[in-house]
Amino acid sequence: MNLTIISEIILTASSPQDAAACLAGIPGRPLFPFFIAVRQPLGNLVSMLMPAPDPKAKRSTSTGKPMPWAEVYSSLFDSATGWLGWTPETAWNCTPTEITRAMSAHFDRLVTTGVLVRDDKRPAKEADPEQAARNEAEGLDTAFDRAGLRALKAKMAGGA
Repeated sequence: MNLTIISEIILTASSPQDAAACLAGIPGRPLFPFFIAVRQPLGNLVSMLMPAPDPKAKRSTSTGKPMPWAEVYSSLFDSATGWLGWTPETAWNCTPTEITRAMSAHFDRLVTTGVLVRDDKRPAKEADPEQAARNEAEGLDTAFDRAGLRALKAKMAGGA
């Protein structure tokens, strides 16, 4: 509810005539009704500026630090012009969601063509052949990682 910030957003996001019409009725009137009237539309506008989450992405449990808007848009511009080869004009005329979805499709193509291997697609660690033979002789599942289970139990018992 900062009139200066709200006015700047309206002036930037609207045509000069629309912005002038919207802001002309403010002087001499209480600001609270104006703030209530513009709160939801401005919230919708700002949410359109944020990249939509990738529906194919795994849920992140990362505690990464927040990124300032300038860095977000700089990174999106770099992705669009560097990775995707778009012109600056094309990059600036796309929404953040369009750029992130195009990047996702680009990486999918790199994976499909074998140029890129994603961490979650790496082959599983091969079992120790001697341990597999012992497990088979004892009638146990040869693919089960018993050493990993023992390490996990030890870690849990140690309180780590």
